[in-house]
Amino acid sequence: MSSLRESKLAFIGGGNMASAIIGGLLNQGITAQNIITTTSNVNAGGDADMVIIAVKPQVTKSVCEELGAAWSQRTTLPVVVSIAAGITLESLKQWLQTSDSRTAHIVRVMPNTPALVGEGASGLFASSDVTADEKALVNALLQSVSKATEWVDKEELLDVVTGLSGSGPAYFFAMVEHLVASATALGLPIEQATRLASQTCLGAGKMLAESSDSPAQLRKNVTSPNGTTYAALQTFESLDFSGVVDKAVQAATSRAAELGNTLGKL
Repeated sequence: MSSLRESKLAFIGGGNMASAIIGGLLNQGITAQNIITTTSNVNAGGDADMVIIAVKPQVTKSVCEELGAAWSQRTTLPVVVSIAAGITLESLKQWLQTSDSRTAHIVRVMPNTPALVGEGASGLFASSDVTADEKALVNALLQSVSKATEWVDKEELLDVVTGLSGSGPAYFFAMVEHLVASATALGLPIEQATRLASQTCLGAGKMLAESSDSPAQLRKNVTSPNGTTYAALQTFESLDFSGVVDKAVQAATSRAAELGNTLGKL
């Protein structure tokens, strides 16, 4: 298996995530000549070493079936990386099968939108036939845009990754949205409130990423007994903040599993 710099990469589909990965690859010095972007599924299959499926889940079946048919003439099949949300390995293997019953080695990836600024978090799960070298190649691909690249050992855990980091940026934005609204209601100009809230969250996130302390310990470090932070956290607790977060992550996780089951039957 060649290194990422020596590999030919084909992107099928587009959108923000594919654009982010391509941008990250170019920033890492991967030559544009080794990156194929096309709407032709047959052309994308060509002689690529890795094919990244970045299409909407609803059209993944037709795309994969066309790829499988086109690959019947290939001696060696490419590694397939699917970022199509919810589409299971079982479905992908079935749809990508060639006319002589071969199937490419497949890795499912759940990235998130901070990949657009090179700060993504990605969960990955590989089919049992994916080799260590192929995993390393996929790692190199994702690390171009992800600061956390985590392999899970059960496919259903990708649904949990979806509920945590896949959907997580929206939880974060909602929190900041309400922080700004609260501060504005108390008299702070919205521009100042937005700048302060944004930097507070950026700084807190950096502390969390770089500190050896747990999130719980970092929270304790900033909470003085009977102080302002303590008063705010007591309000959270009285309103069952932990229960709200738990239910939200569970809802997103359950919905991810439901979509996978539904889309796999289309």
